[in-house]
Amino acid sequence: MEEKDYNLPDVMQLATDAGHIMLENGAEIFRVEETMERITRHYGVESGRFFVLSNGIITSGGTSYSNVEFIPFKGAQLEKVVEVNRLSREIESGECRLQEARTRLSGIRAMKPKPFMEQVVASGVGSGAFCAIFGGSPLDCLASLTVGLLLYAFVLAVCKSGFSKIVTNILGSTIATALCIAFYRMGFGQNPGNMIIGSIIPLIPGVPFTNGIRDLANEDYIAGSTRLIDALIVFFCIAAGVALTFLVDGRIENGIIVLDGMRTNELTAIWPVQLAAAFLGTAGFAVLFGVPRDQYLPVGFCGLSGWTVYLLMIRLAGASVIESTFVATMAVVLVSRFMAVRRRCPVIVFQICGVFPLIPGAGIFWTAYYVVVKELSTAVSTGFTALGVTVAIVLGIIFITSLPGHIFKFVAKKE
Repeated sequence: MEEKDYNLPDVMQLATDAGHIMLENGAEIFRVEETMERITRHYGVESGRFFVLSNGIITSGGTSYSNVEFIPFKGAQLEKVVEVNRLSREIESGECRLQEARTRLSGIRAMKPKPFMEQVVASGVGSGAFCAIFGGSPLDCLASLTVGLLLYAFVLAVCKSGFSKIVTNILGSTIATALCIAFYRMGFGQNPGNMIIGSIIPLIPGVPFTNGIRDLANEDYIAGSTRLIDALIVFFCIAAGVALTFLVDGRIENGIIVLDGMRTNELTAIWPVQLAAAFLGTAGFAVLFGVPRDQYLPVGFCGLSGWTVYLLMIRLAGASVIESTFVATMAVVLVSRFMAVRRRCPVIVFQICGVFPLIPGAGIFWTAYYVVVKELSTAVSTGFTALGVTVAIVLGIIFITSLPGHIFKFVAKKE
């Protein structure tokens, strides 16, 4: 299907619109640039130039077209990224005319996020599953599931009200911590630490954190640093909400709840429960990130693969948390890249969710708690461990992302 004499502004605007949709919904910088170049190249525009930042796109074509767009991140809807990526490849193969591509893009832009109840239920399932991963008892998991449901209902309501990200995350972590403490005081739950860790997991900034690392791996240092700083600010807001709640509760109850570190429940620590929880938790967060429904099971498998490797390293190889996280992260990225080729889907769909069980959410909680109870040496030690885990994730992603893509395509064809 060929078409000649394209109008340069029309082609450039089509490419910019495609990049806009991808960037505001969680795509990496290099994928946005690659998609825009693929579209303009097919329609015969060789003079197009694109400069993509973490929150904006600058485009120019010849001497007659230039455009600057500010693009704030609205929240991950990876289904839109998948659809724009698929459309760009159809354009490249000559299956889609310019006008048809415009219509398709308008339809993609109008796609609605997952239904309210689907997201709320997914948050609850994810929170309960991650509570089990971190050693919570069955009752702790049930409490985390309940708080996860209530938390995400609140987050979705606040997002519609236009609250800033900083306020949303501080309020969200405050509410989650307060509910867990209240449940614990009523006897609904045995270990508030595990309950809170599971409950705050839906607030963890998986998209900017993972994409920031991938942008650094692709030498987009400005965008990568910006996204990682954004993720760190969210981590800080979560910690601030946790700390504030403990301080207020301590003032009301004349003493802060004494926690003696993370406890592991014998029932939830067994292999079948751990692996099932990793699968369910990862698949649950796939819903929150707007992953296409037909990718929920592969995404869950990616999280299961990484957590399996992590447990093998910890329990059988006697490795440290940091070493185990590094190897498990590489496993997640490897599986994600193979899945991306086999499923014809951008790798971030699998990688962002798959690496989620390894992100140091527990480290954020314990660092905040030890600061509140003024055990500063323990807080520093815990904080450095969380930092080490973060560095391990960064290096694991960078190492495997740096491998040539044709290796994965070759292996997938062999299979």
